[in-house]
Amino acid sequence: MPLSAIQPEQYEQRLADKVASFLPKFSAMGAPSPDIFSSPRTGFRLRAEFRMWHDEDDLNYVMFSPADRKTPVVITQFPIACSAIQALMPTLLAALKIKPQLRRKLFQTEFLSTLNGETVITLIYHRALDDDWHTNAQALAADLNVSIIGRSRKQKRIIGRDWAQEILKIDGEHYHYRQPEQAFTQPNGIVNQAMISWSTDISKGLTGDLLELYCGIGNFTLPLAKYFDNVIATELSKVATAAAEVNRQENHITNVEFARLSAEDMTSALNGERPFRRLAHLKQPLDAYQLTTLLVDPPRAGLDPATEALAARFQQIIYVSCNPDTLLSNLSRLCKTHRISRLAFFDQFPYTHHLECGVLLEKI
Repeated sequence: MPLSAIQPEQYEQRLADKVASFLPKFSAMGAPSPDIFSSPRTGFRLRAEFRMWHDEDDLNYVMFSPADRKTPVVITQFPIACSAIQALMPTLLAALKIKPQLRRKLFQTEFLSTLNGETVITLIYHRALDDDWHTNAQALAADLNVSIIGRSRKQKRIIGRDWAQEILKIDGEHYHYRQPEQAFTQPNGIVNQAMISWSTDISKGLTGDLLELYCGIGNFTLPLAKYFDNVIATELSKVATAAAEVNRQENHITNVEFARLSAEDMTSALNGERPFRRLAHLKQPLDAYQLTTLLVDPPRAGLDPATEALAARFQQIIYVSCNPDTLLSNLSRLCKTHRISRLAFFDQFPYTHHLECGVLLEKI
């Protein structure tokens, strides 16, 4: 997204245009009028990454246009980043410029912040990181009051910790999340809270047990748990699954069980095609759960055919999607067995064509 596209005075119209481009396709499938959740106009993004451009002793954050991957665009301001990242960017850059131990062969800088105000900075290098680097990075981390991670080939050095603590307020309750530096987390914290709150609202009155696929660090899992008897949540990423279990314990939730499985493997397990040792810790046999509701938040490619077929067996499906096109493709088949009873649009990525969607499907 070019910085020239960030025009807060045009935000409402840009969002209305996005909704208008997709709404007729959902309406044609019988969807009701959508709930629409807007974003803050600026300062909404909790993650940012920049290439570092060296010019003798000078150093700058740069990005590249999708149309021109060779010409760097110097970034002096990044108004879509949260206030913590915006404040840190010039201070960090000034410190790096005068510290050759930290600047030398620095390739990329990544920021991970939270609504809670914590920030982790990752510095990625094309060289090995020695004790001299570590000493200088420690001093910098103390000056900036952040955690710093140094990465190079087969090397990771941590000053502070490699995760940030997030606190989200959902339905009047606070949920604590450990967000690892390498795990996927929702980039727009305010809209993420709206997405979770919408999901809990549509879950009120549902009964039985919940199966969640692509659960990540437990972003939706933990607030939804109180609306179901039991929750089984699966995620393929080892880092995310470990964080999800820590988050479950820190939030004192006892009816959720996480398993490190892909959606395809969980589908295979539910079909009885093979047993999985990673499900051996469940409180009861898999077929003893009353899995009536399915929650999916898949990658942009949407649901694969086997998982789509599995979804069609559930009484309710909560489908959160970052790609309306693949969602619509899945719905073209799922609507043969289900009807869309709720629809929502979430503007996770203002000033872009991307639109996050949520639907509740109920079996016909």
